[in-house]
Amino acid sequence: DHPAVIKRRFTSVLIVSGLSPLFLWLWKELTGIKPGISLLALLGFRLEGIVLATVLPLLLTMVLFLGPLIQLSMDCPWGWLDGLKVMFDPRFWALCLSDMRWLRNQVIAPLTEELVFRACMLPMLIPCTGLGPAIFTCPLFFGVAHFHHVIEQLRFRQGSVASIFLSAAFQFSYTAVFGAYTAFIFIRTGHLIGPVLCHSFCNYIGFPAICAALEHPQRLTVVIFYVLGMVLFLLLLHPMTDPTFFGDIPICSLSAARS
Repeated sequence: DHPAVIKRRFTSVLIVSGLSPLFLWLWKELTGIKPGISLLALLGFRLEGIVLATVLPLLLTMVLFLGPLIQLSMDCPWGWLDGLKVMFDPRFWALCLSDMRWLRNQVIAPLTEELVFRACMLPMLIPCTGLGPAIFTCPLFFGVAHFHHVIEQLRFRQGSVASIFLSAAFQFSYTAVFGAYTAFIFIRTGHLIGPVLCHSFCNYIGFPAICAALEHPQRLTVVIFYVLGMVLFLLLLHPMTDPTFFGDIPICSLSAARS
């Protein structure tokens, strides 16, 4: 978390992420699959349906995290009005943008990881596996990419070997499930903005504090909202990501290349 280390990693990850679309372009040219589709469109950079692609996936993710959001609002000493004042205060955003950890968690990590593991990887997987299998294959690479934390923790002896590997297994599972969700969003919308915003939001909220919810003074209310959020999420998952909202989705046409 040292700012100097974060800055060095910013440089390396931005270089690698910036080069990743080049590999997609080379694959596209060498295979000749759908040569009429632009590289930017495959990467999810397009204008058609962008407003709904920005708003709907984020709202859907907030529905899933309804329980944690209610829990946070109950525990927050601020009122809604105070929160809005802070949100629209330029000094607050200036402070955030000067914080290396905030930039890493809310901007750089979501943008670069979604660009590499969703926008660049999915177009190459779909012609080989089809849409459905690609959604569940892509996150495995995303999950494995987080195993470098194990090396750091073992190197600096940040816990026992068993606890470190147990933590890594949990992180792999969580990131793989999350990666499948953002891959689903990317394929359904054909836009990169939705997965990036969902990723940033989830990084901000963190993993739901289930144990704290069960020990909360208003436990029943919190648990009800946890369950309600999950039920509503499942009910709204397909309606709120209906591809007809987002126009012609270039990446979906790649599934025809299997045949």
